[in-house]
Amino acid sequence: MKRILVTGGAGFLGSHLCSRLLAEGNEVICLDNFYTGRKKNILHLMDSKYFEIVRHDITHPYYAEVDQIYNLACPASPPHYQFDPVQTTKTSVLGSINMLGIAKRLKIPILQASTSEVYGDPEVHPQDESYRGNVSITGPRACYDSGKRCAETLFYDYYRQYGTDIKVIRIFNTYGPHMNPSDGRVVSNFIMQALRQENITVYGDGRQTRSFCYVRDLIDGMIKMMNSTGFIGPVNIGNPNEFTMIDLAKKIIEITNSDSRIIFGPLPEDDPMQRQPVITLAKEKLDWEPKVELDEGLKYTIDYFKNYL
Repeated sequence: MKRILVTGGAGFLGSHLCSRLLAEGNEVICLDNFYTGRKKNILHLMDSKYFEIVRHDITHPYYAEVDQIYNLACPASPPHYQFDPVQTTKTSVLGSINMLGIAKRLKIPILQASTSEVYGDPEVHPQDESYRGNVSITGPRACYDSGKRCAETLFYDYYRQYGTDIKVIRIFNTYGPHMNPSDGRVVSNFIMQALRQENITVYGDGRQTRSFCYVRDLIDGMIKMMNSTGFIGPVNIGNPNEFTMIDLAKKIIEITNSDSRIIFGPLPEDDPMQRQPVITLAKEKLDWEPKVELDEGLKYTIDYFKNYL
């Protein structure tokens, strides 16, 4: 049994990770300030004597004796991270410093949940880990994009300067149960609009692309990365199958049997036109690749949102 700290443990990804780590026989400390995390996501874990919830903001120091740290804390949807952009940047930067300090002191591995947003609006397609990105440092998304880039820098500097055992993954679009229905992300937006028989709003001309990874596959990759030896990343974790926004909207309308129509709105500033991971490194180093196809994953996710409504 390991004692594992998960920051952002009540969030979409964090709650699934906490469930999986407990199921594998570990003790888990879930650290969350509940800005975007929700108690509903972790209620089913509350009865476990090996699960502990701590309300805490990682921009402030925290101390614990643990064996591993998964650093997931940071709002990830544009409406949430743009609501308080200064706090978003502080969460990535000060939060990383505080968590790296624990890992350095205890000499334990720490995993950073970075993001495909470090690639910005890419001029290279698809994106592998060697691509340095095309990121605005002054736009409305910069608090998240540049904050995550700075966090990666801190992780590698702690590795070079102190020998800290780091792991860095770059997460591409992920979806599944426990998503916040009002988080402003495309999958949750489209599903909620379809279930409510509302028009589905596609921004831009709908030809921009994303690659969607089901949450169970993502958690598999995350845990494999943490438990790998001699590999620190960064590594892309995502599904390389690419879909346009119009394709996604049509799939969701079909699966929900909705009468929704597709309408179009203006494209948000700095919204990337293409997003598709190269996962060769994940296959080679982690023996990982996604298994859940989009249609299957969407059915699980739609069922969750039906119950939510």
